[in-house]
Amino acid sequence: MPSVCSLRLCGYFIIHAKSHYKENPRLGEDLSNPKYDPFWTKAQELGVVVFMHPQSAENVVKPDGLKGRGDLGNIIGNPLETAVFLTHMMFNGTLDRFPGLKICAAHGGGYMPSYLGRFEVACQVRNNANCVNKKHPSEYLKSQILVDSIVVSEEGLRHLVAEVGAGQVVFGTDEPFNWPTSVDTILNASFLSDAQKEAILGGNCAKMLRL
Repeated sequence: MPSVCSLRLCGYFIIHAKSHYKENPRLGEDLSNPKYDPFWTKAQELGVVVFMHPQSAENVVKPDGLKGRGDLGNIIGNPLETAVFLTHMMFNGTLDRFPGLKICAAHGGGYMPSYLGRFEVACQVRNNANCVNKKHPSEYLKSQILVDSIVVSEEGLRHLVAEVGAGQVVFGTDEPFNWPTSVDTILNASFLSDAQKEAILGGNCAKMLRL
């Protein structure tokens, strides 16, 4: 399982985690499972931010389901895996069990912010949803979950900020991988105030890392 000892070694700032755990990713275990509560307990105790980065949805889709042209494991699989992870952390009650836990999700939080309305009503309208969360997904997105700015377009950034708030978005680059930087997109965004631009480009990250 994710190592509690490694949390101590990482100090009091940030650790990097996958969305699931197992040597064979296709059989990966959901980290919202209570068996991993010692990991989340220590993360909350130390006050570290857990940065979640997906791995092409290997734990979500069937083998070779995203194989082919377009690098679909990256452009579809990664945001899909992130959305599944965040949903499990919410709907399975993990974020309620650890109200001081902070998670930063890569790639703008995956598909969740883009399709938030469906997530918001699922527990009320789906008879088989069996959710145990105490709050709506939007409330977790505006408190315990931060997201990076890698959404690649101005409209994507506008929608992301509208759903989660400028205070929950941190600047991201996805280095060393070849994706467009969002610096100019943020600086030229007419829907952001100067204070919001400063926050996204550095202030929010500094606050997250307690610098």
